[in-house]
Amino acid sequence: MTTIRRFSCNDLLRFASVNLDHLTETFNMSFYMTYMARWPDYFHVAEAPGGRIMGYIMGKVEGQGESWHGHVTAVTVAPEYRRQQLAKKLMNLLEDVSDKIDKAYFVDLFVRASNTPAIKMYEKLDYVIYRRVLRYYSGEEDGLDMRKALSRDIEKKSIIPLKRPVTPDELEYD
Repeated sequence: MTTIRRFSCNDLLRFASVNLDHLTETFNMSFYMTYMARWPDYFHVAEAPGGRIMGYIMGKVEGQGESWHGHVTAVTVAPEYRRQQLAKKLMNLLEDVSDKIDKAYFVDLFVRASNTPAIKMYEKLDYVIYRRVLRYYSGEEDGLDMRKALSRDIEKKSIIPLKRPVTPDELEYD
C-alpha cells in the first residue's frame, strides 16, 4: 500500500530517480530545504511498501488579499507508478491544505504549453488555463498558468482567464 507523508531531509538523498523525467524541473538542494522549512504542509512524498519513492509534490502559499493562493511548484510521479491516481492524490492533499488550513482563494501551477498529458490531467482535476506566459521556461517555451478556485472564492473570480498572454516580467511574485 502506498504511504503519503511529509517530505523529510532523508528523502533528498532518495528521490533523484523520480526527477529523471525530462519534463520535471530539478532544483538545487537549498531550494528543496527552503520548501521543507517554510512550507512543510505543502511538501509530501508518495512511498511504496519497500520504501521506494513513487512521486512527490512541493508547493507553498503566497500572495495577498484575493491573490492569497496555494502554488504547486512541482508534482511528479516516477514513470513506473503513473496511471495509479498518485498525482491526483498529491494534488488533492495540497488543495485541501490551501483551502481548509490556509484559507486560500485558489491553487495555481505552471506547466509547459507542450506538455499535453499534464494539461489534460490538470483539466480533469478542474484546473483551467488562466493565462499563457510567453517564454516562461528558459526563455524559450511558453508556460500555461493554470488555476483551480477554492471554496473561499465564491464568485470564481480567480479563474476568469486573461484575454492576452503575459511575459515573465509581468508576473507578480509575492
